Amino acid sequence: MTDPDFLIRKKDFKPAYRKLPPDELRSRAERAVAGLAACAVCPRRCGVNRLEGAEGVCRTGRLAQVSSCFPHLGEEDCLRGWKGSGTIFFTGCNLRCVFCQNFDISQGGRGEECDAERIAGMMLALQRLGCHNINWVTPEHVVPQALEGLALAAERGLTLPVVYNTSAYDSIDSLRLLDGIVDIYMPDFKIWDPESAKRYLQAADYPQAAREALREMHRQTGELKLDEDGLAKRGVLVRHLVMPGGVAGTREIMGFLAEDLSAHTYVNLMAQYRPAGRVGPGAFEAINRPITAAEYAQAFADAERAGLHRFDRRTRR
Repeated sequence: MTDPDFLIRKKDFKPAYRKLPPDELRSRAERAVAGLAACAVCPRRCGVNRLEGAEGVCRTGRLAQVSSCFPHLGEEDCLRGWKGSGTIFFTGCNLRCVFCQNFDISQGGRGEECDAERIAGMMLALQRLGCHNINWVTPEHVVPQALEGLALAAERGLTLPVVYNTSAYDSIDSLRLLDGIVDIYMPDFKIWDPESAKRYLQAADYPQAAREALREMHRQTGELKLDEDGLAKRGVLVRHLVMPGGVAGTREIMGFLAEDLSAHTYVNLMAQYRPAGRVGPGAFEAINRPITAAEYAQAFADAERAGLHRFDRRTRR
């Protein structure tokens, strides 16, 4: 049963973007696309002209690339429900995580270029399949393109809430364009320490950018609220991957969530770390192993000690 303090009744819910004034969604998309001329979509601020096909760190030009689109039954229970979360996996990434478990998608370039018409069609197809939401996976570098697709899909009858599924390496400018559009933010706060972020994510400014991004996401949508069926409708759900040897800084991240956002922040402490990407014998040895049961138990203890109490129910092992 959904906690009444975090309940939003189905009859009272309407996706945020469907409450906007006429033409506002299309106007936001046009502003976002115009910014591609000197790209500052993410904290990298590469400054390249993506409108003319130039590529920065994310290796994505004018058109977004999509690697897959399907009803995902492996997400958190409050997202997947019984018919799946309607995921659109965008190719490319503005981070260079050495341990990425989707290395072929994020850094290998596996995907197809899709214009706004095609992205809109994907969203509408997922809705027809009965998905509970539209889940943009790794959208940090393609916010303009995702908004273009959403504007078309909304005009053609899309009524599902949008999930923004991100590494949290987001620019505040992009997030403010999404204010009143995204219902559910799902950031993954990866690493706390700048030196570790530089080594493992190739982005020393990641921790600061993530803190700023999470504050903005929480300002926009608040604590995660569910409907009577336990489906997420609005708010922030934070993922954190527990890593070997505590290199992620779990204790500090949990303290930040409880103190800077809310002790009611909904958290998924993930235990599935394994060596992947560029990690292997002789490379990044400190994280070249799965985590132990004791390390995961310590992470949970750190979260509870910080005052957090809303956890994805599948996370304990």
